[in-house]
Amino acid sequence: MTHQLPLHHPPTETRENCPVRTTEPGLVPFITQRAGEEAAPDNLLIEMHASGPRLYYGDEDPRDRDVRGVLWARCGFNPVDDRDRPTGVPQWKMMHPFRQRLCMQHLLCQVCQEPARTPFGLIFLAGPKDEDPRQASILTNQPPVCFKHARAAAELCPHLAKNPMVLLARSAPLYGVLGTLYGRIGGRVEVVALPEMPLPYGHPNIPTFLASQMVRRLSSFTVVDLDELLEQVAART
Repeated sequence: MTHQLPLHHPPTETRENCPVRTTEPGLVPFITQRAGEEAAPDNLLIEMHASGPRLYYGDEDPRDRDVRGVLWARCGFNPVDDRDRPTGVPQWKMMHPFRQRLCMQHLLCQVCQEPARTPFGLIFLAGPKDEDPRQASILTNQPPVCFKHARAAAELCPHLAKNPMVLLARSAPLYGVLGTLYGRIGGRVEVVALPEMPLPYGHPNIPTFLASQMVRRLSSFTVVDLDELLEQVAART
């Protein structure tokens, strides 16, 4: 689950979408897509504006766009249980677009949907060799984890090998989105590109882009020891 999208290398599907599982019985990460939550009919249109073409849904409503006005891929929702949690068989390699966006936009833990910020900053996990900690910034499509679920993530996500790189970020501004670029071909709205790297907000192609994952840029971060960090956070809470 906790693969951080590198600055100079395209993500792989296996690492990019491996959600964190926890040791708590029956708990499935909030962002995990469930069987039955299928992509909704796209119903896409492109209309011209003074600023150029723009992608729309024919029956669009405000929930279809994020805080920066980018259009998002639609996905179905299963019923929720008595704890208001999604139901259905977990699709462990997939993230639900809306729930991923919700956690990234509001900096919620991707496992429990609670605020992820700790007294020391935000906790992001990466594989032990995924990132060069000397980089000035790191792009990630993975929401943070709260300190209660950080250890479970390290132990149960195979990619982390029980030895994750722990990135404690004091700043993680919104960067852009991953998704699909659309255009008009023969009068029809068609896919024209599947960029491997995220498009930053403000990119000229954003108006005809359909997002599926939100990306943040980690800056002002430090690499820390997970056990020491959890002990310090627990002492402060």
